[in-house]
Amino acid sequence: MSDYYSSRRTRNLFNPKSSEPFRLSRSKIDLFLECPRCFYIDRRLGVARPAGFPFNLNSAVDHLLKKEFDVHRAEGTPHPLMDTYGIDAVPFKHKDIDTWRENFVGVQYLHKNTNFLITGAVDDVWVNKKEELIVVDYKATSKDSEINLDAEWQDGYKRQMEVYQWLLRQNGFKVSDTGYFVYANGKRDRKAFDGRLEFDVTIIPYTGSSNWINSTLLKIHASLNNNAIPESKKTCDYCSYINSVADVTKVSEKIVIKKIPVKTSEKLTLFDAKDVV
Repeated sequence: MSDYYSSRRTRNLFNPKSSEPFRLSRSKIDLFLECPRCFYIDRRLGVARPAGFPFNLNSAVDHLLKKEFDVHRAEGTPHPLMDTYGIDAVPFKHKDIDTWRENFVGVQYLHKNTNFLITGAVDDVWVNKKEELIVVDYKATSKDSEINLDAEWQDGYKRQMEVYQWLLRQNGFKVSDTGYFVYANGKRDRKAFDGRLEFDVTIIPYTGSSNWINSTLLKIHASLNNNAIPESKKTCDYCSYINSVADVTKVSEKIVIKKIPVKTSEKLTLFDAKDVV
C-alpha cells in the first residue's frame, strides 16, 4: 500500500449519534459539491478517494512566495507586485497568521446549525486602507496560454477563496469581496534549463460570493445523517471507474476453471482451461 493512501479509515468519521463537533475542511465541502456519493463514502464510511502524490515544485513556489510577502508583512510595506497592479494594500500582520496558514488547522468556525467545525488554511491575507481583509491564494503552473480563471475546473479555486472569505467573516473580520490569485507561471520558452526555472507572476482579482455556503452545509448535514448512500454525480470520474470495474468483474466471475484430461505420449496429464459459461 502506498505511503500516501490508507484504503480504510476508522477515525474521524461522522457519527449521527455524537454530540461532538465534526471537523469539516474546505476541501471536503468541495468534495461534496463534486460528488455527494464520494463525499459520503469518505466522511461516513471511511473510504476516501486515492490521493494524488504531492506536487513538490508547487509547494516550493508557495513556500517562497510566503517568505517573500512575510518580509513586507514585518516591515508594513506593500510588495512591489501590489504597486505594479495598483493594489492599495499591505500583507496583514496578525498574531494568528501562521495558524491560519497551517494545514489541518487554518481559520476555524463552529457552524452551530450543523455542529460542523469548518476549517480552511489560507495562503495569505492582505489588508487595504478601508481595513478590509483581502484573501490571497497562491497558484503555480506552466503553460503558454494566457493565465486566467476561465476553465471549468477552476471553479473549485473560486469556491476555495469564497470559503476563506466566509470563514474570516464568521470570525468577526471585515472582509473585501475581492480576493486575489497570485499565479506563478513557469517559463517554457528558454533555450535551456541551466539548473533554474524562471516564473512570470500574475495577479488575478476575483469577486467572491459566499451565499451558497450555508445552504450547502445544511445539505451536507442532511446527507451525513441519512443511512442511505447518495447517488453519484454523472460527471464523477471516480464513480465511473468504480462502476466500470464492477461491470467487468461481473463478467469475469462467470469464468469457470475446468480440469480437462489430455492424453500425451508419456502419460495422462491435466491442464487448466478457462471456459466462459
